[in-house]
Amino acid sequence: MTQPASALSEHVLILAPNGRDADLARALLLDAEVAAVIVPDLPELVRRLDAVAGAVLVTEEAVRTADLAPLSRWVGQQPAWSDMPFILLTRQGGADRNPTAARLSRILGNVSFLERPFHPTTLISVIATALRGRRRQYEARARLEELHSRETQLRELNATLESRIAEAIDERAMAEEALRQSQKMEAVGQLTGGVAHDFNNLLTIIRSSVDFLRRPNLPEERRKRYMDAVSDTVDRAAKLTGQLLAFARRQALKPETFEVGACLRDVADMLDTVTGARISVTLEAPDEACFVRCDRSQFETALVNMAVNARDAMDGAGSLVLRMAGNRPMPPIRGHAGSRAHFVTVSLTDTGSGIAADQLGRIFEPFFTTKEVGKGTGLGLSQVFGFAKQSGGDIDVTSELGIGTTFTLYLPQTAAPDATQSGPDLLDGATDGAGRRVLVVEDNVEVGRFATQILQDLGYATEWATNAEEALDRLGGDQAEFDAVFSDVVMPGMGGIALAKALRRRFPSLPVLLTSGYSHVLAEEGSHGFELLHKPYSADQLSRMLARICGRRGSPPGSHAAVMSTV
Repeated sequence: MTQPASALSEHVLILAPNGRDADLARALLLDAEVAAVIVPDLPELVRRLDAVAGAVLVTEEAVRTADLAPLSRWVGQQPAWSDMPFILLTRQGGADRNPTAARLSRILGNVSFLERPFHPTTLISVIATALRGRRRQYEARARLEELHSRETQLRELNATLESRIAEAIDERAMAEEALRQSQKMEAVGQLTGGVAHDFNNLLTIIRSSVDFLRRPNLPEERRKRYMDAVSDTVDRAAKLTGQLLAFARRQALKPETFEVGACLRDVADMLDTVTGARISVTLEAPDEACFVRCDRSQFETALVNMAVNARDAMDGAGSLVLRMAGNRPMPPIRGHAGSRAHFVTVSLTDTGSGIAADQLGRIFEPFFTTKEVGKGTGLGLSQVFGFAKQSGGDIDVTSELGIGTTFTLYLPQTAAPDATQSGPDLLDGATDGAGRRVLVVEDNVEVGRFATQILQDLGYATEWATNAEEALDRLGGDQAEFDAVFSDVVMPGMGGIALAKALRRRFPSLPVLLTSGYSHVLAEEGSHGFELLHKPYSADQLSRMLARICGRRGSPPGSHAAVMSTV
């Protein structure tokens, strides 16, 4: 029957091959109720040491000339908690007087020497002490195993917690992304609804006016009134589109370098008319000149939009202060990092009702407004926001209910322009096409047909290509067949800008004109050095621009060439 490990850990291995030493030692131990096992030789002792044991009793003569390498390896390979006790029976004393004992002390480590002859009580005492020490080692092992088990459990728990934390982080990220998408969709829905509402109002005016214009025998006075209504409505639609593109940072800007103080003084004089007589407009600007490079028209529009917003917040009475400063860093705004570069700041401070804290984060959203229905489109501040961002700056706002609001516009400051630079050629051209031949490049059938019709009505001879590749084939190696090329910018395959660049390489004398209502390429990269005509444009503007870039009024067909691209 196999003994349990707890019992085996108390037995003593006896190696005493000579005489009756082994039997005598075993008998003494059994009388003391200590289990003992006699092993015949050293290899068997090493084998049994791999099992559980309490102590080893060995005689000096059993190991004096034996190969102790296996036993030495076993002793050296014991786990950290184990230090097997050995009792060595000698006839010449301990390590201080016995060279063999000294060598065995180094090999066995935890060894006690018992010189023969000895009293049985002494043997039992030494064995009991060895077993007691071994028992403590097993208790230490149990504690180590328990600690290891707890460590494993803690690691598993930690791994589980880390997994759950990671899952929670992922769930939170997914929830935040879903919230952002929801907010985006809400903004898109609000934007779409606002655009549809405003454009439907404009289309209603245009459609009704056109219906009346189709009536025969319409009096000239009424005809002129409806024509003016269509023209004014188109201008309003163009302004609405410009505000949307400004918010989306997709408008094609016309940057120029100008002095901000002079521009502010001009705008301040105009704001008296915009805000009304009961609002005092004050300008505070330094004497030194501060220059920025941006679209001046959009800058002035942004100032007017902020002033109108302030006027409405003050209910038509109060004070509006415009302040300008140069060489200012831009602080962090709405979670975006600031900049230590030099900026020009233009702030407008009103004494109006202020903006609630829960609304400050939404005031730049398109079509978001706190005004009553019919008193605002909600696009004024979004235009300011888009203009500032696209110009490399930003806009900040601080407000206190019942006290007022301050909007601060940040624009990158630049050096003064070179005084030797000449301004653009503003020579007006003739409105008569004078038979010049124009190659129209347009992939949209309706737009292409309408463009050719306009040009023909203006006195131009036209041909129509549906894409850039076809246009290059028609031009061939000599552009003298045409006096101008009128091309769309956004087309499948090669776009209008790529076409214009190709023509500039093939025909260096060929001037290029771009016209655009929207193009992300123009908004992000500029006009690539080509002239730009903004949509919507009038037939008169188109004819004058074509005549100007052709260079000579009334020049014969084929005498000069131009490239014009549209969006």
